[in-house]
Amino acid sequence: MDTKNLSAPPHAQSRIAGDKHRKGHPHSGGLTHDNTRHTTRFTVIGNHLAQHPELSLLAIGLAVHIQSLPVGARVDIKTLTARFSEGATRIAAALRELEAHGYLRRARERVPGGRIVTRTVSCNQPGRRTGHGAAPEPAARSARPPHPTPGHPRTRAPRKPLPAVPHPSCSAPALVQAAADLLADLRRDDPRLLLSTCDSAHLAPGVAAWLERDVSPTAVRHALTIDLPSEGLRRPAALLAHRLAAQLPPPPPFRAPTPPSVARHPLQTCDGCERAFRAPEPGRCRDCRVAVPTAA
Repeated sequence: MDTKNLSAPPHAQSRIAGDKHRKGHPHSGGLTHDNTRHTTRFTVIGNHLAQHPELSLLAIGLAVHIQSLPVGARVDIKTLTARFSEGATRIAAALRELEAHGYLRRARERVPGGRIVTRTVSCNQPGRRTGHGAAPEPAARSARPPHPTPGHPRTRAPRKPLPAVPHPSCSAPALVQAAADLLADLRRDDPRLLLSTCDSAHLAPGVAAWLERDVSPTAVRHALTIDLPSEGLRRPAALLAHRLAAQLPPPPPFRAPTPPSVARHPLQTCDGCERAFRAPEPGRCRDCRVAVPTAA
């Protein structure tokens, strides 16, 4: 009788331990949840976003924030940078991630009055068609045939070439180098103006044409970076090329040609104001040489 009674408790304890293991035993390690049901002020987020295998943690968090916002809220880079501490460059990269995976759609539209605004659509389930618009790009791509048919190769459309830029009359190495240095430094004014080597090579002659017309590097930088759109700057090199061509200043007043007997000095970059000037060797331009004794 005593042995029979003592053998019962271990079987009962074993079943309880098994149930606790299935629900997450506090001593088994891993995650447990202490959940309370939300009744107000909550947003439903799919696990396809919360556990996305390719999105960065910043992109996932930014998507959750955007999906929790009301209709009409501003989600441009400037507004998000003011709200969070990650900075414009990281936030812009996270927005591009969400756009590439179909969680965001952005399009520029002209509103009454001629102003251009950017419409942003947040998609909580990429690939699903809703009553508010067409299906996002991932759904459109999945509808294409998996293999190209004979005679119709499925090739990627070539990228539209950049607008033409003006060229200087004399492509002196110092002038071209000054133009390249100016373009490489534009990212200090706006991180979105980080240019590739190919884009910089295309734009450098346009900047050199401005410098050749006695425009200071500071004035060129101001013309290229002023009034940039707060969002929607998808290809900054195209905008810079357009400005270099459309806003090209007139040439300086006519000057008497240099006599053939007088050597024409190469272009140098002033150590004081960074303006291009002609001299036999590097140094300061005439205005800066006059200003230094005066300041002293």
